[in-house]
This record gives sequence, C-alpha cells and structure tokens, in this order.
Amino acid sequence: MKKLQYLLFIISGILFSPLISAAEEVLLEATPSSYLSKNRWSARWITCPEVSVYDYGVYHFRKSVELEEKPESFVINISADNRYRLFVNGTPVCFGPARGDISHWYYETVELAPFFKEGKNTLAVEVWNFGEYKPGAQMSLRTGLIVQGNSPREELVNTDDSWKVIKNKAYSPSLEYRADVGCCDIVLGNLYPWGWQDVNYDDKNWSRARMMESGEPYGTGVFYHWVLAPRDIPLMEEKKLRMKRIRRVEGVSVPESFLEGESSIKIEANKKVSFLIDQTYLTTAYPEITVSEGKGSQIRLIYGETLYKDGNKGNRNEVEGKTAVGLTDYFYPDGGNLRLFRPLWLRTYRYIQVDIETKDEPLVLQDIYGMYTGYPFVENGSFGSNDISLNKIWDVGWRTARLCAHETYFDCPYYEQLQYLGDTRIQALISLYVDGDDRLMRKAIKMFDYSRTYEGLTASRYPGNTPQYIPPFSLYWINMVHDYWMYRDDNEFVRSCIPGIKSVLEWFISKIDDKSGMLGALPHWNFVDWAKEWPWNDWKPVGGVPPGGRTGGSAIVSLQLAYTLKDAIELLSVFGERNLAEKYKAVYTNLCDNVYEKCWDHNRGLLADDLNHTSYSQHVNIMAILSDAVPIDMQTDLFDKLNMESDLIQSTFYYKFYLFRAMKKVGKADLYITMLKPWYDMLDMGLTTFAENPEPTRSDCHAWSASPVYDLLATVCGVEPAEPNFRSIKVEPHLGVLETISGKVPHPKGIISVNLKKKRNKYVGSIILPQNVRGKYILGSEIRQLKPGNNIID
Repeated sequence: MKKLQYLLFIISGILFSPLISAAEEVLLEATPSSYLSKNRWSARWITCPEVSVYDYGVYHFRKSVELEEKPESFVINISADNRYRLFVNGTPVCFGPARGDISHWYYETVELAPFFKEGKNTLAVEVWNFGEYKPGAQMSLRTGLIVQGNSPREELVNTDDSWKVIKNKAYSPSLEYRADVGCCDIVLGNLYPWGWQDVNYDDKNWSRARMMESGEPYGTGVFYHWVLAPRDIPLMEEKKLRMKRIRRVEGVSVPESFLEGESSIKIEANKKVSFLIDQTYLTTAYPEITVSEGKGSQIRLIYGETLYKDGNKGNRNEVEGKTAVGLTDYFYPDGGNLRLFRPLWLRTYRYIQVDIETKDEPLVLQDIYGMYTGYPFVENGSFGSNDISLNKIWDVGWRTARLCAHETYFDCPYYEQLQYLGDTRIQALISLYVDGDDRLMRKAIKMFDYSRTYEGLTASRYPGNTPQYIPPFSLYWINMVHDYWMYRDDNEFVRSCIPGIKSVLEWFISKIDDKSGMLGALPHWNFVDWAKEWPWNDWKPVGGVPPGGRTGGSAIVSLQLAYTLKDAIELLSVFGERNLAEKYKAVYTNLCDNVYEKCWDHNRGLLADDLNHTSYSQHVNIMAILSDAVPIDMQTDLFDKLNMESDLIQSTFYYKFYLFRAMKKVGKADLYITMLKPWYDMLDMGLTTFAENPEPTRSDCHAWSASPVYDLLATVCGVEPAEPNFRSIKVEPHLGVLETISGKVPHPKGIISVNLKKKRNKYVGSIILPQNVRGKYILGSEIRQLKPGNNIID
C-alpha cells in the first residue's frame, strides 16, 4: 500500500438517509503503525450480545467522542467479519475489509480528520454476517468488529464495551436466483432505525457491545482467532454512475429526466407498475433508489446481465418478448421522507427491472442511480490502429477486465466472484499492460501460496469457504510467479514463493507413472478447458477434463507439467536451487520424450490426447509446442495442422490465450488479427463484456476472455521483457493485416510508446523508452538496439 494516496472521494449519499451531492478530495488512506503490526492491540473485538455470532445478521455499532478542536490527523485501523461500512458524523468513509482468510485477516488504515469537527463526533459502523448465505469467496469466523487507534492519542475510539450496538431487524436474506455471490436483501422500512449513523441519533436504548478477544497480528499471540494483516491493496473506487435508458414501461410514465436525477415519479395508491432500465453496458455497482411516502409499498429490483426468452439470451440488446430473471432485492418503504435503499453488497447488471406495488399511500420515486465500484485501475496503456473496429475490442476487453477486479480478481462478477488461478494468470498480465499496478497480482500470488494444503497443491480458487482443487491450476500458479519475476524487480518476493513451487512440483512428480513415464491417475478436478467434447458430469469431477485427466495417461496434463517445468527450472536456477533444477531438467526431458513416443500419430502428424489415442485436440498440440515436446523444426507444421484441421477438439476463449502463445512461438504472430472473429461475434451479439464461453454461455463477463487487450500490446505491438525484472525490453511487432499501430505500455520507470506503419517490407515510425531503460527492436532476422528516449525506426 502506498504510504499516502490522494483519492477523489465522492460523498454520494448516506445509506438510508437523504442524499448529499457534494464532492471533496480527502486524504483517506494512511500508514498503519509499525508497533501495531508487531504487538497485541489494546482494542477488543466486539459483537452484539445475546445473538448467534455465526448466523445471518446485520448490526449497527456507534461510538461518540468529544473533541476540543478539529484534529489535523486522526488515524484508525478497522476490520470486521464478514463486512463493514464506516460512517463518520453521518458521512460514508470506507468499506471492507479486503477479502483474505482467517490467517490473513485484513484491516484498513484510514485518516478520519477530514470528517471530524470540534465537539461531538460519532463513528458508526454497519457490520453484517451473511451466515450460511455468505458468498463462496467469503471466509468467516464469527460476527465481529474491531477499531484500533493508530497511536495512543487515537485510542479513545478503540472498540470495547463503551460502544453501543443494535441488531437491525429490518433485514432478511433474499434467496431468489441465489448464486455464489451470496444472498440479496429484503429490507422492511418500518423496522429500520433511520438516521442511526448521524451524530444526534438517540442510541440510549441500544445495548453495550459484548467484548471478545484482543486484536492479534501474526506472531503476537499464544493462540489466534483472526490474524490481523494490514491491507496490501488500495481502497476500491466508488463513483456515481447514472443509468442510461428506459426500455420498457407498464402502468407509469417515466420521463428521461428521471434517470438524469432531474425529476421524480409519483405512483398512485393501490397500483402495480414496472419499468426496465438499460445501463447499456454491464457494470458492477451499488444501486441506490431514493423514495418518499408509499407506506407499505413493495419495490422489487431484479438484476440481469441480460434478458431471457425461452431460457435463451440471444442478442443482448433486444428486449422485446424477453423476461428479467436474476438476483433480486426487496424494499418495503415505511412512508418516511427521502428513504434510500442500497444493497449491502455490490450488484452486477446491465438491466434492472423495477417492479412496484403500492398500498393505501402514493409512492414518490425521487432518484435511482448506481455507485460504480471496482479496483481503482487506471487506463495508462493504450492501443490504436488503422482498423477502428479494434477500438471496440480494446474497450470491451478492458471493461471485462475491470469488472473482474475488485478486492481480488473475479472469474465473473455476476455468478461467483471467486479468484480462480486459471483466470487470474491472464487477468494479472492485462493489469500489468494497461495500468502497470502490480499490487492485485502480488496479492493473488500470495493468497494462492497461503492456500496450499498438506499435499502441496494450491487451491484452484482462493479465498473461498469451500475447498476446491484443480491440479493444472497449481501449475499456472508457478507460471504466474515466473510472469511476475519477468515484469517486476522484486526478487525477495519471488524467492519467498520457491518453497511453494517445490511443493507443487513434488506433488506432480510423485504422480508420474513408472511404466508410461507420463502422469498417472490424478485426484481432484483436472480441468483443462470447457471444450464441448468434455462435458460436465454432476457425479464426477470431469467437466472440462480431457481423456486420461483423472485415470492417467493424459498427454495434455503431462505436457502442461513439462511447460511449467521450463519456468520452474529457470526460477530455481536463479534462486539458489541449481541441483534441484538439474533434477527437474531430467524429469522434463523424460516427460517430453515419453509423451512424444507414446502419443505422436505419424499418420496425422499430431499428438493424441492420451495414451490410448482416444481423441485429438488443439490443446495437446498447443502444449506440445509450448513445452518443446515436439522438435522445434516440426513445430511450424504442427501449428498449421492444429490451426486448420476443424475436426480437432477446439480451444475456447480461455485456452486461446495459449493457442496465441504457440502461434507466436512458431513465428506466425502476423495471423493474430485475423483470428479475432470469435470476439467480433460476441460484439455482434450485443455483448458489452466478453463471455465465459461461446454461445450458449452462462457468464457474460469472464476476464480470461479479455486476453486480446494483452495481445494487442504484447503481440501486435510486440512489447515484452527482454530479461527478468523488465530490466530491458524487446519490441517485436506483428502488424499482420494492419497498416499502422500505436501503443503505450506502462513500465515501472515510465511509458513505452510504439508508433509504426508499414513501408514496403519494413516498418517505419518511432519507439520511445523510459529513461534508464534499454531494449532491442526485432523484425525477422533484423535486430536493432534501442536506447532510452526516442528511437526512429526507418
């Protein structure tokens, strides 16, 4: 975390209180005390008395203090289980904690001085525990809150039994269309303690908080509950997002000015109305709806990536004859003025259907909008060309990547919000190439390292409250560590991953069958890709699993191990494990030799998927090229076959990332632009993010399908590290059918800029490198040295 980071903090509205439409820049993130990272905290975890600390519940905590003057600085450290949202004097300040696990329970360090004033000041914290309905990515011990002053001066707000607490009985879980993202909300306005976060709210009837154990960072306790760790990523972005269009209306007139926040809508008593809002693109946000009057009314909000007809999605832009189906919130107003409903957790939507039924009192809709949220990535990288259609590929790909990056990377924002390793490796590279911020990538590497079991494997997805293991994903973790080493000068961090790399490799090597010399039977879910020929089976973990993936003799998984061993051998050689690297070289050679000997089909000139030559796929031949299991002088012909023979099992969007790596390796990268048809097909279907799979697809937003954003810069512009730590770069462009390209890639020392156009058989233009960064320009057999600054290519 940066020591200090200025954030544009939008005061957008207080939960369940009148909207405040002001904006100010505040110094929000601060540095945690080094003392608190090494010693037990004086603050205690607190909870609500006389309730189950394990079950579903929403709680409000308050603490008021008197200050003689407005402080210049007032820093606290705060965390909760499951989640919290902090208010100071009625103003929302931050939410968290950043997702981790019980042994790495994150806390935020926040500067509160801008929100304080002379006299009475109130800290108010909403804490919720979704209990059995919590998201699949949410780890939990029990309901709790902790606030610790960063220095003795600030300890007057430490959590103890002087804090007040109440259980909010207005909340219950909405389980319609429930997914791994957790439950939605049902809120009864007549039971809600309106204004609870304001300074002058009367909390005399609230209970004193029940104290639990003291806060304990790693190394400070005899035994642990939550092991507190400072947040290692920035706070999430949050900004107002106006909704765009009304696509369908029943029973009410909705003027365009309503969505613009410039007018209200009155719905008469005893009436049913419905209207469909189209954001026009998918987003992740906290929707907020403000209402007045309407006692006893029901407001239902249905969120959808798209609409359905007969169970099918079809073109995402079409609404005629289609139905909204999806996650659903319910709000029942109490008749008060300017009541604001905001869900506890973010929602993913393009479409929101608003269904309202009034009772004996009219209801006034004052406003509706979203508060966009996500990891605060900035679009520092860019790509342009003479083909303007690629601009849409870039924009949609970057939106896809952004919606799948929050406190962890997400596989998809609508259904799961789980950080899967196979997805994360690709997402991290996109982050490096477009923003340059490596903190979320580093956190992901650490989280998967924390997830390793006694067997030595990482979890396939983490954090997560239900263990799942996909052995091939553990191999991608090693590749991801190697990626980080190539792009960042952070050798001590990479060194810390070496024990985990060894444990993963030893697990795989122990599974090599002595007779075949290939991987034998492998437990768990050996997912490779969602090829339609490898369908899901509810009774076995076989969805996406190729022949031999579980029973043994899989050429694909065996060669993925060989592919990963190449990266592992390089890391081990550099980080003091040369003898082990030599051992793994022998394992690598034997794997490649045995797969080639037993699975190569001389008649077809292809590798079969397994020992029994059950089937043939692009996948195994991609890995044959990437692992060099097939002799280098045969790899170009092999790529041509796997790319042209349509009877092979085809790679989906996910595995095409590796198809393009193989294409680049054999010198065919000029084909790249012509291979983007599947992405253009998605655009033609009205998708505003790239989907998990070809139609029919479950998820409309899956960051592994955003890989063109990476390849437009790494393959077309050709910008890659020439040596570890990004000490120098290489630029090897592949314009293919394009005439001109321009690209920017963030580097730790500045921006790399590439501007080229075709001139006969050469490229002309310029390449600009940051200061103190050198590189080389490669075009075929031509290699030219690049110096810092502007390099003219002619």
